[in-house]
Amino acid sequence: MTISIMQIREMKEKGVKSAALVVWDAPTAHIAHECGADFLIVGDSVGVNLWGHSNNLEITLDDFLVAVKAVRRGAPDALVCADIPYGPVQIDPTEAVRAAIRLVQEGGADLVKIDAAPDFPEAVTAVTRAGVPVFAQMGLSPQSGSKYGISIGDLQQPESLVPDEMMEQLIQEAQVCERAGAAMIDLTNAGPVIGAAITDAVGIPVIGGMGGGPWLDGRIRMFHAAVGYGTKFLDNPPSAYAYTAQTSRDAVTELLGDIRSGKQIKGGLGRK
Repeated sequence: MTISIMQIREMKEKGVKSAALVVWDAPTAHIAHECGADFLIVGDSVGVNLWGHSNNLEITLDDFLVAVKAVRRGAPDALVCADIPYGPVQIDPTEAVRAAIRLVQEGGADLVKIDAAPDFPEAVTAVTRAGVPVFAQMGLSPQSGSKYGISIGDLQQPESLVPDEMMEQLIQEAQVCERAGAAMIDLTNAGPVIGAAITDAVGIPVIGGMGGGPWLDGRIRMFHAAVGYGTKFLDNPPSAYAYTAQTSRDAVTELLGDIRSGKQIKGGLGRK
């Protein structure tokens, strides 16, 4: 069942937490939506986590549309948010609008996410006026940490690194996003004190991933991180809800052993 952005805002007013998952392909989108995620986010994190890029800045809009289309096909009825990859927003608001329209028209997204939104309020306003709702990202991230004098290495412990003196600055940035027309805020690494203050300071939903917690209006989790799937988990068991990477490795190892020993293999679509 699809819910609307307005319903997510009503959830904030009622104190009901919203839950979102970052997905990059049709199967995970289908599972996430079927399980009841309130909305899905197609993140440019697909570049590093699924496509093997060294950083997310290498992702072009044309590249990224492949993932957005796949998610839409996997969850035709879901509320889908798509990141605007690095480039259009940084150029000017007109380019941001062009990118947002492509993500909606070609990719099937319902809203778009603008990273470091407080630095680009004109882009937030322009995209919103073009009829595309904006999920405004703000707070500490590897991309914005230097803005606050915090190194990428320090971001390994996000809940404890935000000093209290930054509270007023971050509250003002959240209000900038709201005034610019943002539909929701994606708050990263603000911690419980500042995160709660920001959530109370704006009327739009404040939902967070990294460094978030129950003090926000909702949470975001990367699908692959939640189920423990990815090469980084193979030698480092995750603190997650499953350990799919190890399960997959065990299954493939068994499969290869069966083939090499002349056994009948298991599986096959529609077969026992």
